[in-house]
Amino acid sequence: MKTPIILASSSPFRQQILKKIGLSFTTFSPEINESPISGETPQDLVQRLSENKAKVAIQHYQKGLVIGSDQVAVFDGQVLGKPHNKENAIKQLTLFSGQCVTFYTGLSVYSIEEDKCITKVVPFNVYFRALTSTQISNYLEIEQPYNCAGSFKSEGLGICLFDKLEGEDPNTLVGLPLIELTKTFASFGLDVLGQVRQ
Repeated sequence: MKTPIILASSSPFRQQILKKIGLSFTTFSPEINESPISGETPQDLVQRLSENKAKVAIQHYQKGLVIGSDQVAVFDGQVLGKPHNKENAIKQLTLFSGQCVTFYTGLSVYSIEEDKCITKVVPFNVYFRALTSTQISNYLEIEQPYNCAGSFKSEGLGICLFDKLEGEDPNTLVGLPLIELTKTFASFGLDVLGQVRQ
């Protein structure tokens, strides 16, 4: 009997990434408080939130491996929020021009039956090229990434903003580190390549 795979996310981007490894899965939207705790580091924040998202699954499911994930962007020691509008996005991208932004992605896999959770925090560095105000404005008009931390979509035109990407897995930047996920699945006895596909 196959272990059900459950993605604790309503993000279409995370769903697209998870489809890459060809396992069937169900999704739900975890409603949790995402406010940071005073004194919490960005790494601690994404670790806590990804675990909390995964563990919410016990309210909806009796068994399965649940994937929880959360991501923050950090620049100059500050956690970056979503811009929500063009004005804020211009400020963010102007600040990033010629600079490096680090993304921390928390990844949790929670076994409902074992009540066991394995969590990793995966860093990813984005080096921005020197951007003109025209380039920034044009980019934002076309892609309108106002719901994305860092004011860009790396899976789209946002790739033109970068000089270099640095990390072990490009999927991390979009919000789901697949290399780490498959390693963690293996810790729970799930061999992605060993699965018989229907």
